[in-house]
Amino acid sequence: MLSRRSLLQSASCGFGYLALSGLCAQNARGEAKTAGNKLNNPLVPKQPHFPAKAKRVIFMCMRGAPAHVDTFDYKPQTGDKEHPGSVFKFQQAGESGLWISELFPELSKQADKLCLLNGMYANVPNHPQAFLQMHTGEFRFPRPSVGSWVLYGLGSENENLPGFITINPETRVGGAQNYASAFLPPIYQGSAIGYVGADISKATINNVTGTHLPASVKRNQLELVQEMNREHVAQRSDANLEAVIESLELGFRMQSAVPDLMDLRGESQATLDAYNVGNSRAVGRSLNDDFGRQCLLARRFAEAGVRFIEICHSNWDQHGNHRKELAANCEAIDRPISALLADLEQRGMLDETLIVWGGEFGRTALLSKDNGSNHNSSGFTFWLAGGGVKGGLAYGKTNETGRTAVENKVSFHDLHATLLHQLGLDYEQLTYRFAGRDFRINGTEPTRVVKEILA
Repeated sequence: MLSRRSLLQSASCGFGYLALSGLCAQNARGEAKTAGNKLNNPLVPKQPHFPAKAKRVIFMCMRGAPAHVDTFDYKPQTGDKEHPGSVFKFQQAGESGLWISELFPELSKQADKLCLLNGMYANVPNHPQAFLQMHTGEFRFPRPSVGSWVLYGLGSENENLPGFITINPETRVGGAQNYASAFLPPIYQGSAIGYVGADISKATINNVTGTHLPASVKRNQLELVQEMNREHVAQRSDANLEAVIESLELGFRMQSAVPDLMDLRGESQATLDAYNVGNSRAVGRSLNDDFGRQCLLARRFAEAGVRFIEICHSNWDQHGNHRKELAANCEAIDRPISALLADLEQRGMLDETLIVWGGEFGRTALLSKDNGSNHNSSGFTFWLAGGGVKGGLAYGKTNETGRTAVENKVSFHDLHATLLHQLGLDYEQLTYRFAGRDFRINGTEPTRVVKEILA
């Protein structure tokens, strides 16, 4: 039998893929085994701490901070310069009578599914820090993303796909830190598809597809590398190396699963129309169907068993042209979000899918003649739907100008703890030993599950 050194030297000396295939196959027949036979797969499904209400999360990230007083937190204009308010009209929607802006005519039809958190607050009013805190709970240091904690706690339901996917993620504000696993093993970090501002119709997971070798030869090539990796990890017992081995196996399996899921041609025309897919008219800074494609992909990944799916829309940082840019952003997301909620409900998936919508903070209210809004981290709105939360509820309150959360306040730590709770995870029990102590998603900050919003 050929030694691994001989195989590696042969491969490096210019053998064609047929020669490499033969050598790898010969070695595989003699001793190679798959990684799963020797190592515990860290992505196998795990039992939650208690019965879960939701199986998965879809987080709709609005990068740049949506103006809460012009979307979901109605503050009537009084004409008093000291009391600015909403500059768009609001109506009460659904049987619940939730106040929702005229900018969301389609989403208003889903009002009785929405749970508005109007008392959200963040610690800092700067985009990079607040954006990182929204994803990880910490604004000062890199920490695991909430999606990584979910995957670490529950594992994955589909062995051919990542358990945590982020579609068109933000690359300028925090970058990969927002979906990274930090001190958790690398296998739990998010897999990015595209980047914010890119054409999602052309995006895929980097370095997954390739036609340079037939699939059977790529399998043999990978097995050769994996056998050397397994020998290496047996000598070092390193969790990071084990994660690399599993990630290589996952990457190989993804080569067939990902392209099929990204291909929307199998969807009916009625579904594509509902999500606004195919409408190429430009709205604001993006094509009108970009977010619709993301929402439809989120549904497809959810059906396939992905635990945590993030989709992203940018830019909501309206320091100027507030009315025009905010209206364009809302138009781009209104119909697709409404379609996603209706689609999940029709498929019997909404009750087990927790939908989360929001940005890193809110914005100050405008006087009627002003044209730009500023950062506001002291009070703003998120909303939830499905996944065992009460629909048609407005929880929490800001003061008369929307400046400060004053009633039933909810921090990002509280939001994360509630999200984990709906997935059957106790945030206090979900810990990871690092640098000599047990870490959890909220660190040492006071945190609560917002049980008042749970059905």
